[in-house]
Amino acid sequence: MIDVDKALVLLRQMKLIRLFEERAAEMYAKEKIRGFLHLYVGEEAVAVGVIQALTPADNLLSTYREHGHALARGMDPGAIMAEMYGKQEGCSGGRGGSMHLFDKRTRFFGGNAIVGGHLPIAIGLALADKKQHRKAITVCFFGEGAAAEGVFHESMNLAALWKVPVLFVCENNQYAMGTALRYSHGSTDLVRKGEACGIPSKRVDGMDLHAVIKAADEATMNIRSGNGPVLLVCDTYRFRAHSMFDAELYRERSEVDEWKKRDPITQYQQHLTLGEQDIKAMDVEVAAEVQRAIDVAEAGTWEPVDSLLRHVIVETTLAP
Repeated sequence: MIDVDKALVLLRQMKLIRLFEERAAEMYAKEKIRGFLHLYVGEEAVAVGVIQALTPADNLLSTYREHGHALARGMDPGAIMAEMYGKQEGCSGGRGGSMHLFDKRTRFFGGNAIVGGHLPIAIGLALADKKQHRKAITVCFFGEGAAAEGVFHESMNLAALWKVPVLFVCENNQYAMGTALRYSHGSTDLVRKGEACGIPSKRVDGMDLHAVIKAADEATMNIRSGNGPVLLVCDTYRFRAHSMFDAELYRERSEVDEWKKRDPITQYQQHLTLGEQDIKAMDVEVAAEVQRAIDVAEAGTWEPVDSLLRHVIVETTLAP
């Protein structure tokens, strides 16, 4: 059982992610944020439920839909929003944007714009921890689209062979960009892909925070005991389009509405039976935090033109 104080923290985290994403969409419409923007609205229970099981020493890797993971991991909302604005005060100095968040302090080793590109990096981080006899584990979030990539199978196989401490979390939001699961996987039972490599694998209701917490706690305990990797397949749903450029012609509005009836925030809030005043107070507090993040981004500074070659070109002196 989760005590009341922790339950309220988790609810607040989900609300923070939801409002942060909604305001990010608003800023995008105002052209404050440019480029690609992939929102996490509807999937909040997966990030919050898994990340609550981690310690500060653990590593975390994510996809290009990573704002929710970053916030649940404790990254500064202002640094995230400033990064999305392209400002120097951003967590990646304004150079990475929405898809390339990074924070050494929280061991958040990035969103990755290449589908599945971070899976082998997770193996490397976990292998390093194992060889150095550190107790840390590595959590790697990815979508079901990545599970159709060759690098997914290679990474799962190596993880099983080397028994590295990795928790693979597949966020199955049913559509890899605009392609339904049944059109991209010969077998839609993604759990079997982990089992084929000898990795303990479990399917989880990703819209139910309690279910995610239970599965994550069990998985991380198993990994920390030295038993090697675990795969969780969390069935979830994004309420918004794949990205802000997505015309969303591949699914019916009625389907989205049905999934919204299972909104993880609404379900968890009802479970806690909070009073109306308590909910309102939390919402006001979260709204103020998100507004502060926007204020940081608005007040941020652009990188000087004369610094544009930093981190791009290394000057070397060749011996005669």
